[in-house]
Amino acid sequence: MATTISGSVRRPEPQALASAVEALAARFGNRLITSQAVREQHAHTTTWLPTQPPDAVVMAQETADIQDVVRICARHGVPVIAFGTGTSLEGQVNAPAGGVCIDLRDMNQVLEVHAEDLDCVIQPGVTRKALNEHLRDQGLFFPIDPGADASLGGMTSTRASGTNAVRYGTMRENVLALKVVRGDGEIITTGTRAKKSAAGYDLTHLFVGAEGTLGIISELTIKLRGIPETIAAAACSFETVRGACQATILAIQTGIPLARIELLNAEQVRACNAYSKLTLPETPLLLLEFHGSEIEVAEQSKNFGEIARECGGGDFTWTTKPEDRTKLWQARHDAYWSVKALRPGAGVVATDVCVPISRLADCVTETEDDLKQLNLLSPIVGHVGDGNFHCSLVCDVDNKEEMARGEEFMHRLVERAQAMGGTCTGEHGIGQGKQKYLEAELGVEAIDAMRALKQALDPQNIFNPGKIVPVG
Repeated sequence: MATTISGSVRRPEPQALASAVEALAARFGNRLITSQAVREQHAHTTTWLPTQPPDAVVMAQETADIQDVVRICARHGVPVIAFGTGTSLEGQVNAPAGGVCIDLRDMNQVLEVHAEDLDCVIQPGVTRKALNEHLRDQGLFFPIDPGADASLGGMTSTRASGTNAVRYGTMRENVLALKVVRGDGEIITTGTRAKKSAAGYDLTHLFVGAEGTLGIISELTIKLRGIPETIAAAACSFETVRGACQATILAIQTGIPLARIELLNAEQVRACNAYSKLTLPETPLLLLEFHGSEIEVAEQSKNFGEIARECGGGDFTWTTKPEDRTKLWQARHDAYWSVKALRPGAGVVATDVCVPISRLADCVTETEDDLKQLNLLSPIVGHVGDGNFHCSLVCDVDNKEEMARGEEFMHRLVERAQAMGGTCTGEHGIGQGKQKYLEAELGVEAIDAMRALKQALDPQNIFNPGKIVPVG
């Protein structure tokens, strides 16, 4: 039924697409949108990948809507792409074969909160900020913080993590169960609210990180945490990146329960100072956060201060004032915009790798050397507690020679991380942008296994085709 090839995927026949859109219009009325502007909004990407919009967008309001879209599209062989808030970074929401985008933003209800069990049941369009606002009066919060106000369905699909991962884990550790619409429109229930289970295959974590290629999440059961009695934020400057990384390793080895520990290299500190109007020393910097009782937080801060001094750290200052904490972490979350302001009009591409923390200093310092050699600007921030760091590469997208150097840098960055026992992506995902690195990292046998799973669960290849694993 499909003939036109786009990359590794095929566009549906024009008549098949027209029939699907006609059926969707009859079912959804004005909740089916085909305007150019809306379609392009549902394919925007912050990578250098070209924007590839869907042919139509459906605004889903309940699980039955997702089921009906999938059934209609399956009948006509038309691709289906799930959309949360569009904050993914590797082209996950692009539609290389066209098709229908299901926008889940209106499925934004918190269905159940079980405070005693520290879990809740939500729809996929709930954003992390909205969830935490809903939970605040009950003394609870959801800890995964990727920076962007992403939807929880999207965060699950891309296996998001962020600044709190060193203590609270990633989405993988915080999703208990899912309801997923499969290729025939029926619903798979992957688990229960029990904190552990040995019942059958672990389907929940098969869909966590699948980027919508195996089915569409319609409901999530996730873990919650109690809001700490005391939260302290701290900043500590170092002479070198290696010293900052060594302090991180020693803190983890000695059992200090860090809630957040973020590395900013000197270039990133300069950008944050200019954009967020800070006066931090423009040398490598660690931003930290400690959670616990007042006594515990004071002890954690004291112990880390001693380690920092041993590793060449300067003055170690910490605060429990909410306004001071917010200012520090807002500057960290605004890192992308601070980099963009360094060179108005240029493009900024965020990419990430992750290595064992024992190799983090080597990887970051070699990456900085590479940037100097290639004459490129790319400030670095890192979730150093788990060996993950991000480069925000600034390039003139109209300058072919500079773009070529940028692409060479990103390729060398991935190869360096993989050679150190790391991965091509710690949290951004594969999408379209990093497919070419999977085989070197996992081997052809693993790719074949992924392809077999895709074929078993999505035999028509309608779910987000062209992402993660190319069709064999």
